[in-house]
Amino acid sequence: MISLYKLEIFAVVVQTGSFSAAAERLLMTQPAVSQHIQDLEAALGAKLFNRGRRGVTLTEAGETLHRYTQEILRLVAEAESAVTDVRHLASGQVRVAATPGVGVYLLPDWVQAFRQTHPHLTVTVQTSITPQIVAGLRRGEMDLGFVEGELENLEQDDVAALELEVNEQFVIVGPKHPWWERSSVRLAELDGRGMVMRQRNSQTRIWLDGELQRAGVQVQVVAEFDNVESIKRAIAKGKDIAILPEYAVRGELEMGLLRALPVEGKPLQRTLKLVWNRSRPFSAVTRAFLRFLAREMPALSALLDERRSSRLGKSTAGSDLARR
Repeated sequence: MISLYKLEIFAVVVQTGSFSAAAERLLMTQPAVSQHIQDLEAALGAKLFNRGRRGVTLTEAGETLHRYTQEILRLVAEAESAVTDVRHLASGQVRVAATPGVGVYLLPDWVQAFRQTHPHLTVTVQTSITPQIVAGLRRGEMDLGFVEGELENLEQDDVAALELEVNEQFVIVGPKHPWWERSSVRLAELDGRGMVMRQRNSQTRIWLDGELQRAGVQVQVVAEFDNVESIKRAIAKGKDIAILPEYAVRGELEMGLLRALPVEGKPLQRTLKLVWNRSRPFSAVTRAFLRFLAREMPALSALLDERRSSRLGKSTAGSDLARR
C-alpha cells in the first residue's frame, strides 16, 4: 500500500522541482528525500521523475500519480477540517502573511482578540509585499494573505482573492504644517507639495504615483522610506505631507501628534483583500480564524459558507459515484 507520508514528500518534490529544495522545505536531508522517492518508485514499479542537472521533471507515470496525489491530499485535508473541533485542540496554527500596513496596524489587534477566544491556537504572522505573498501561497508556505496591493492575472490562477473593505487614504500633516488647522483638502492642492513616500518598488508607491499622475498632480518627493513608522516620524517633525490610511495613524491622532485630513470627494482609496490558494482546503484552525474575523468583515461568512457548500457537493458526488 502506498504510504500517505511518501505521497506528501512526492508532492513537495513536484512543487519545488528538486530533491534538495524539497529536503529544505521538509527539514530533511536530501538522501532521505531521495530514498523515499526510490521506495515509492519501487513499490509502484514505475519511474516517477526524470533527473537532471537543473532538478527533476515528472514522467508520464509521475504525472498520473501527481493528479491522484493532489486529490488524495485534498480529501485528507477536507476530512480533517470537517471533523476537527478547534475548541478541543491542544494546539493548532494558522500561517498568515500581510502587506506592511495590515501586518503592523491591523493584524496584531485581530490576533490578540482571536487568542482571547482560542488561547490554545497560534497565529503566525509574516509581513511581506504582495507579489511575495502570492508566491508563498502558491508554494504552500502560508495559509492566508491580507493585501492592499493590486493583484493582476488571477482569473485563471490557483490564487483567489476576496475584497473585504475599502480604506480611505488621508493627507497626513504634523503640527508645523500650515494645513494643521484645516478640516479637509482638495487633491489639486497637493500639486507642488513636499511629500514623504514609500520606496519606489513598493505596491503602495506604484499605486499612489499612478493616482496622482491620473489626477494631474505632481508632488515633490522629499524622502522615501520602506516603512510607515519612519514616514510618520518624518511628518510629525517636519512641514511635509504623506498619504496614509487612518488605521496607520490612529495612535498619533489620539495623542495629537498628527492630523489626518480627508481629501474632498474621497479620490484616494485602497481595498483590503484576502488571498488564498484555491487548490488547498482551509484547515479547521484557518476556518476558525476567518469565522472570527467575519464578525467585522461579513464577506468572509459568505466565503466560508460557499466553500462548505462546495465541499459537501464534492462529497455527495463522490458518494454517488461510489454507488454506481
